[in-house]
Amino acid sequence: MFELTGFQRDLLYIIASLDGAHGLGIKNEIETVYEIDVNPSRLYPNLDTLVTKGLVEKGRIDDRTNSYDLTEQGLQLIATRREWEDELLSAEIIQEITAKA
Repeated sequence: MFELTGFQRDLLYIIASLDGAHGLGIKNEIETVYEIDVNPSRLYPNLDTLVTKGLVEKGRIDDRTNSYDLTEQGLQLIATRREWEDELLSAEIIQEITAKA
């Protein structure tokens, strides 16, 4: 879990949230979240790293478009991360953070 960058973890969450994730869709979503343009030279090497680590499966939609889906290992990593976050943040802290937002 901790060997990933924050950007890579965010990509996992985005892939999990998209139905039929593909490169451009992932790029559009991450740009919405980060509120900046994300260069393809940053996006695709990070997606390839997630594939290499066995967290994401890369497929082909057509000659120019790849699909990305979380593997069981990727889903488990997200679940483990959420459990860790929940352990660190008590309900009171979460309410306090939410009230300040």
